Amino acid sequence: MLSERRLEVLRAIVQDYVGTEEPVGSKALTERHQLGVSPATIRNDMAALEDEGFIAQPHTSAGRIPTDKGYRLFVDKLAGVKPLSSPERRAIQNFLDGAVDLDDVVGRTVRLLAQLTRQVAVVQYPSLTRSTVRHVELLALAPARVMLVLITDTGRVEQRLIDCQAPFGETSLADLRARLNSRVVGRRFADVPQLVQDLPESFEQDDRGTVSTVLSVLLETLVEETEERLVIGGTANLTRFGHDFPLTIRPVLEALEEHVVLLKLLGEAKDSGMTVRIGHENAHEGLTSTSVVAVGYGSGDEAVAKLGVVGPTRMDYPGTMGAVRAVARYVGQILAES
Repeated sequence: MLSERRLEVLRAIVQDYVGTEEPVGSKALTERHQLGVSPATIRNDMAALEDEGFIAQPHTSAGRIPTDKGYRLFVDKLAGVKPLSSPERRAIQNFLDGAVDLDDVVGRTVRLLAQLTRQVAVVQYPSLTRSTVRHVELLALAPARVMLVLITDTGRVEQRLIDCQAPFGETSLADLRARLNSRVVGRRFADVPQLVQDLPESFEQDDRGTVSTVLSVLLETLVEETEERLVIGGTANLTRFGHDFPLTIRPVLEALEEHVVLLKLLGEAKDSGMTVRIGHENAHEGLTSTSVVAVGYGSGDEAVAKLGVVGPTRMDYPGTMGAVRAVARYVGQILAES
């Protein structure tokens, strides 16, 4: 275990390197921080931190920079989550409150995260597999054509057109709508198939075929929409950090195009806690020079999806973690109220 003083030296090195983009020397630490010890002692502490792999010397200068291991220790033991100021919180709320539907919420969230953190923002759409049914609407478009509208507790709306086997009257349609909603509203999508399997039998013989067709389309919708969707924004922010990526940022950009990779980076949506993956902790080769800060969001206690940012390992971790957490909280509130 590192002594408290050496932890403070590491904290100072991380803060200075993130702020100045320059390797940090003992002289600079003595001048900028009240560490209460001599420059010689600080040099000894830096040598010990280097021996243990927390900092490294990028070239022959006297300065040192944090390693992935050093950033990890900083995040785990030294970095509190920086709270947002009142004006920042109001700006988030005002920006997100203007959203008109789920697509708008996700789009605004991506732009907001990218602006707040100056990193690449990634937002996952709420997953239907973790959602519940808010309402099922059935609309007659023609005597034998119906529109199915499925609305989730997260505000997601799915629409399907259904060509029925025979004309289906308004009275029968209203009856099906009422019976269907009485069974599935407030229930998880995974439970819906079992809840509606015997519904056709409760209708007159002439209507059972149409009811079965409607239910088939409903269940197909649940299966089709299990594919996870992502929105990415702020990729241009990476160009500000060109010198943070060895050789080129191209591998990073290529990795960001692969949504499967990003979904793995964000992690399981059911895990609502914050995760920070640093450098080589990211399994994808193109992202070993980046860090990922992600957290779950949802309309209740359980997360329905993840959001986060990707940026260079030389990141303002306290500020980024604070911004990601605050935005996730507001998005969750909007989903709960929608």
